[in-house]
Amino acid sequence: MFDTTADPVADRARYDRATARLEAPLALVDLTAFDANADDLVRRAGGKPIRVASKSVRCRALLERVLAKDGFSGVMSYTLPEALWLARSGVTDVLLAYPSADREGFAELARDPKLAAAVTVMVDDRAQLALIDAARDGGTEEIRVCLELDTSLRMLGGRVRIGARRSPLHSPADLVELARTVQRMPGFRLVGLMAYEAHVAGVGDAVPGAALRSRAIRLMQAAARRELAARRDAAVRAVRAVAPGLEFVNGGGTGSVQHTAGEDAVTEIAAGSGLYVPRLFDNFTSFTGRPAALFAMPVVRRPGVGVVTVLGGGYPASGVAGSDRLPQPYLPAG
Repeated sequence: MFDTTADPVADRARYDRATARLEAPLALVDLTAFDANADDLVRRAGGKPIRVASKSVRCRALLERVLAKDGFSGVMSYTLPEALWLARSGVTDVLLAYPSADREGFAELARDPKLAAAVTVMVDDRAQLALIDAARDGGTEEIRVCLELDTSLRMLGGRVRIGARRSPLHSPADLVELARTVQRMPGFRLVGLMAYEAHVAGVGDAVPGAALRSRAIRLMQAAARRELAARRDAAVRAVRAVAPGLEFVNGGGTGSVQHTAGEDAVTEIAAGSGLYVPRLFDNFTSFTGRPAALFAMPVVRRPGVGVVTVLGGGYPASGVAGSDRLPQPYLPAG
């Protein structure tokens, strides 16, 4: 049974006991909180499998821990070398989250039957297919391909765009055109579609002290979810007509798990940050998680009342650098 409520006082006592003999700076992951967050993601996914996004975890032992749980299946990797490393380590289903220009990695993939069966690469341009083909270096293994749909919300005839600039493939017709190209090229097999709605999954809708902005975000996200659900459904149906062997349709993110899981067209959900719950996810109305990844810094100076100087670095949340992704003091309270 998941419990995403936290008792900071009790947590700090546990952390102090566990790290009493360690020198700062140090980092820790609270496995009780980590497991509770994982269970809550599974609950919100409503029975659809969750593919864990490794870029937000960066620890193979924790990836293995969460993959051993019911409700999680497969990894969404950050780079092609990482995808190959995970596949060599025994992960049998790795989806590369981004296109790659790693020619040596593609050559290795095309030469190794085990890796080729386990790894699916991301493509959103026929030039990427040409690069992969040219990089084979004699390898003849069939390359598994996933196409990415741009999820951004476009309004006022396209003059206003809300969302991350990822794939250039925005319409069902765009996807179908590239799907046909993949189907025609020997040595490739189209197995999946991906659509990550960053403007819903990664933008909090309850910004402290900003009631009007929060309401505007909620209105934008409601409109974006409606628009994307219809467009994603149309895109999936159109691509399945060209590639009936499509194995998966990936969507979502930590902040939109339950919404995306409700779409019939989506077969699996992507999530990773929701395991650690960095401060970026403190401001969502739809769910509450427990901070699970923390680091401690040594205080080396007290230059004034209410001010301390700490020595060392930090650990930002994944995504575009900004104040909402920087670490935030958590314990002791205040």
